[in-house]
Amino acid sequence: MKTKWKVLLAILVLILIAGGVYASVQYQKRGVVTVQTGRVVTEDLASIVTASGEVKPKNYINIGANQQGELTAILVKEGDHVRKGQRLAEVENTQSTADVVAQQAAISSAEADSAASEAAVKAADDNIATLDASVARTRADFEKATVDFRRGEQLFGAKLIAKQDYDQRKAALDAAKAAVDEAVARVVQSRAQRAQAFAQAASSQKRVAQTQAGLSRFADVLKKHDSYSPIDGIVTNLPVRVGETVVPGVQNSAASTIMTIADMSIITAEVKVDETDIVNVKMNQSAEVTIDAIPNKTFKGHVIEIGNTAIVRSTGMAASQSNTSSQEAKDFKVVIAIDDPPTDIRPGLSCTGKITTATRPGVMAIPIQALTVRQKGDLEKKATTKPAAPKEGAHAEAVDPVKEKAMKEEIQGVFVITPDGKAQFQKVETGITGSTDIEVTKGLTSGQEIVTGTYQVIRTLRNDTKIKIDNKKPEAAQPKT
Repeated sequence: MKTKWKVLLAILVLILIAGGVYASVQYQKRGVVTVQTGRVVTEDLASIVTASGEVKPKNYINIGANQQGELTAILVKEGDHVRKGQRLAEVENTQSTADVVAQQAAISSAEADSAASEAAVKAADDNIATLDASVARTRADFEKATVDFRRGEQLFGAKLIAKQDYDQRKAALDAAKAAVDEAVARVVQSRAQRAQAFAQAASSQKRVAQTQAGLSRFADVLKKHDSYSPIDGIVTNLPVRVGETVVPGVQNSAASTIMTIADMSIITAEVKVDETDIVNVKMNQSAEVTIDAIPNKTFKGHVIEIGNTAIVRSTGMAASQSNTSSQEAKDFKVVIAIDDPPTDIRPGLSCTGKITTATRPGVMAIPIQALTVRQKGDLEKKATTKPAAPKEGAHAEAVDPVKEKAMKEEIQGVFVITPDGKAQFQKVETGITGSTDIEVTKGLTSGQEIVTGTYQVIRTLRNDTKIKIDNKKPEAAQPKT
């Protein structure tokens, strides 16, 4: 045999051997799945709810118009600090001012009438005192005349005085009695006049009170033409200008709001938490707030308010007031008080709140993506022998619905790497969920190796499948030149 044929034969043999080896390797690799793995670790875990929203002061008030009219003055500008009770704006008040002046004049007139009536009462009291003295004097004269008449009567009976002297004494007695009756009548008349003067004085005082009440009303109307700050704060919104007409009591009308005063002593982040997370949020839970306009800074805070009304995400309205489908995603309002807000913070800035709903120190944890769900029937080993065909005329065995339902039961677990290089499904019980890891309360031990990726592999991986571990990080794509 020639040398070249020997070489060709040797090459052919080598090719056949290499092909056989390659085929054998590929056959052995059949059914092997490449996976990524990780370990069950012990760590401190925190459950965090993340939600977005905006910065708002806890207390802010829209200052509206109490009277309709032209805005004649705005005494502050946006960004000014104001004090409680400070006058902020003025509305045209010519008619109300005239009403107040007229009512003040009416009060002066009523007070003058009241003073005159009180003087009349005092004069009546003085007159009564004078007439009481006159009654006392006439009664004394009557008593003297009575004594003189009785003495004269005795003397006339003893024939010691003349009839003329007796008659004079009797006339003097009658005159003294008439003087007493006249004085008493004058006292009665004076007392009646005094009662009339007193009634007039009371009426005058009531008229003064009435006109004072009218003045209070007109003064209140006049005061309502001006706007005052009900709190200490900052002017955060000033949508109107001098010369515009403002109106009271019109909801959602630009003309009904003059300005907004915000109490910046307590700054909050008002965020919207998804309905699936709101059950874990509690009062006073700690939180971290980041503000888009202030990058690279995190502000501490705590939850001070949790809304009870669901808000439809697409409309921003309460679910009870929305006409959209009840199946839409919903949020709940949560208010976070920022413990130490920066001085340059402004209402309306976009922010993100991270609320720590639970913490677990030193617990076993696994990556969230390692957790998967399988039906109970998929985990049981299939029979290797084919069941015998039913005999002719025999009915197939009826399916047990209870057993079928049990086979469809979903079990939560992870795939554990066995010593023989297989992925075995292990049922686990979980606790709180962190940002990337989840707590395992039962089913695993610390240090166990489990399948952590890829996501597609974990979704389709079968129990007791042979696996190949490849934990190399994917290389970054090289930029094209």
